[in-house]
Amino acid sequence: MNIIETTAKTILRKRKRIDSWFLSKCGMNLYRGCSHNCVYCDGRAEEYYVSGEFGKDVCVKTNAPQILKRELDPATRRKPQDHGFLMLGGGVGDSYQPVEEKYKLTRQALELADTYNLPVHILTKSTLVKRDIDIIDRINKQRRAIVSFSFSSVDEKISSIFEPGVPSPDERLETMEMFQRRGIPCGMFLMPVIPFITDIPARLEATVRKAKEAGAGFVLFSGMTLKEGKQMDYFMGTLLDYFPELEAEYSMVYRGEKRGNATDEYSSYVNSMLNILAKRYEMPRRIPPYVFKNILKENDHVAVMLEHMDYFLRSRGQTSPYRKAAYSVTQIEEPLSNIRKRLRELKGVGNATESIIKEIMDTGTSRYYDRLAKL
Repeated sequence: MNIIETTAKTILRKRKRIDSWFLSKCGMNLYRGCSHNCVYCDGRAEEYYVSGEFGKDVCVKTNAPQILKRELDPATRRKPQDHGFLMLGGGVGDSYQPVEEKYKLTRQALELADTYNLPVHILTKSTLVKRDIDIIDRINKQRRAIVSFSFSSVDEKISSIFEPGVPSPDERLETMEMFQRRGIPCGMFLMPVIPFITDIPARLEATVRKAKEAGAGFVLFSGMTLKEGKQMDYFMGTLLDYFPELEAEYSMVYRGEKRGNATDEYSSYVNSMLNILAKRYEMPRRIPPYVFKNILKENDHVAVMLEHMDYFLRSRGQTSPYRKAAYSVTQIEEPLSNIRKRLRELKGVGNATESIIKEIMDTGTSRYYDRLAKL
């Protein structure tokens, strides 16, 4: 691994809308590049502008704690910032990759979250997160902390091929169980499901079953993207080394879609299997509302739940009116409570959706949401 020390002008990556996967409007890349060197990582893609050789060169933003303090300190803001959960787990570098053991940038970020009483969501493939269980536990008790672990499967051999720099699946499951015993919400991000390798029904079921046994409170699923260029070239090189017989199948599933997505037919097939397994093991497919109740602001809470409902329906091949309604909710600045009698004026909000929004505002959930979540 080649470490490159640098300084940054900003750390927080801000979104205009709440992210319903991560419950966050703010994330960060404390490191750029990742020595975990996962074969499928789309951080290799040209669009992310990661310099050097991905998997070997890691850029360390040595002044990140100082910049982050300035960005989080409410005394430096004209008006309070609404971050939702502060997301630690960048798209181009795991916050707990091996270099963190020396630089401790992630721990310092957690200390700032603790200081400013902010909820956090950590997504990692690393068991190094155990080092910081003391501060994560403290954040969870005073506000809320979520620790999510990323997997492609629980098969040790497959992990050694596609996640060569990562602790074994069993080690990650043991770490998840340790956090769960402390009362810290934990879950699995089964991302990505690798076509024709980890999507085999028996392997998928083993993964969901072991997540359940480890105390996971949710499993979020995602297919694998293959963007043309560096990412696809690197992945296909490994595939041909270990599974050359699958080359033709991949050419049928990945047909140059601009975001690197697999075909709709394949995605529908995988979603149907994952929905069956989630129901069989009573495993939520999104972070459950009780985790973020009284944490997210009212509008964000409603928008997240509407997007979850949209996902539940679309993953079953059904149409949904909730995505448009969720977007409309995120576009208004005043609290929904202030326009309770005028909700129908929002685009995408009809009679049924209005009733659901009011129920969420009053109770934190809705009976229809609960029913969809169990299907």
